[in-house]
Amino acid sequence: MKAKLVAFFRRHYRRYHDILFYVLTLCVIAVSTFAALHISRVKDEMERENLREREIPVVEYTVKDKPIYVALQEAGLSNQEVAQIVGKLGSVADTRKLQKRDTYSISVDSDNRFILLLLTQGFKRYYVANVDGALVAGVSDVEIKTRIKTAAGKVQGSLFNSMLAKGLQVPLILDFTDAFSWTVDFNTDTRNGDEYTALWEENYTASGEITSQDLLAASYKGAENGSTTYAFYFEDDFYDETGKMSKKMFLKSPISFRNYRISSRFSYGRMHPILKIRRPHLGIDYAAPTGTPVQAVADGTVKFAGRKGGFGNFVELRHANGYTTMYGHLKSFGKGVKSGAKVKQGQTVGYVGSTGLSTGPHLDFRIKEKNKFVDFLKMKNRNSAVRDVPKDKRKEFEELKVLYLKELDAAGKAVSEKPAVPEEKA
Repeated sequence: MKAKLVAFFRRHYRRYHDILFYVLTLCVIAVSTFAALHISRVKDEMERENLREREIPVVEYTVKDKPIYVALQEAGLSNQEVAQIVGKLGSVADTRKLQKRDTYSISVDSDNRFILLLLTQGFKRYYVANVDGALVAGVSDVEIKTRIKTAAGKVQGSLFNSMLAKGLQVPLILDFTDAFSWTVDFNTDTRNGDEYTALWEENYTASGEITSQDLLAASYKGAENGSTTYAFYFEDDFYDETGKMSKKMFLKSPISFRNYRISSRFSYGRMHPILKIRRPHLGIDYAAPTGTPVQAVADGTVKFAGRKGGFGNFVELRHANGYTTMYGHLKSFGKGVKSGAKVKQGQTVGYVGSTGLSTGPHLDFRIKEKNKFVDFLKMKNRNSAVRDVPKDKRKEFEELKVLYLKELDAAGKAVSEKPAVPEEKA
């Protein structure tokens, strides 16, 4: 029997030797892996425990809720420590000019040791830190993030109030109307049902505070004629869909859009509200609150600025190609507006008032073409484009326009389905 077993092992020695080797190897690997995992779990638990022991609470306040020195005292710091910390903060920030909305946080460990004071004021962060027992102060900028947003809607009552109701901020609304200042008069041309879309770049902080909004593209569609006007921002100017600059020789209105109205139009036989006689009114009256800025409708030179009879405070500008514009009943004049001064299109030349023969605050605006009064609202050549997109930039403009149109169209389609709200683009 013994001889048979020996003979059997001799015949199969190599086969069982290899099997036994593989089994033992697998066992060693399994034991090693188990041991490594166990050691790793123990180590992780020890690290978590250490972190829990080192955890330092952070308490946040606003200056309105609690002065900084009071929060430091309540955190358990001595008056001497508080004085040192506040003094160190004063080396990098003007603590005398803190605003009620400014925020700050304080970190003190379980042993009442001061760790960190972080003050956020505007778009700056000021800090005082405990580094190895010494106080260190510094300043850094608040991180600013950027996102692309769109909005669309229909006019109900007025464009300004309609856009405001959708959550758009006033500066962006004014940028929108400025982009169309040469093509749409929002004082007279808006109708209920008109549609608007806007695409803009928005900068904001981690807390959600908006720092700036820059309009990139916009469209305005009239409900009556169904035509759509576009404005695309490119190379520091707005251009229409054909690549012509939106800027024209004359603005559409001497008053930037603020939801105001025309109270009297150009006429050769208007009844004067004060004199009670029929006489020509060779201009346009824009009813607006006292103090509303009045802008030059074109580049020009001040021909006259002062008091002029029934017009009260009066400005007259001389422009190219034989044009002259006049602005009457002003409360006061714009900065630097005096005889011989140069003015730019859109520059404030005065402020709406009720000086002279006037029943209430309004602007009496008039224009002459080669010494003949003309109806500004019916001038055929006031919208001649200044220039086109440069030829070497045309391809770049067209590519950008395609991207802008895609976003505007997507925003516009939502108008008929549901009320539009600003929509963030990733």
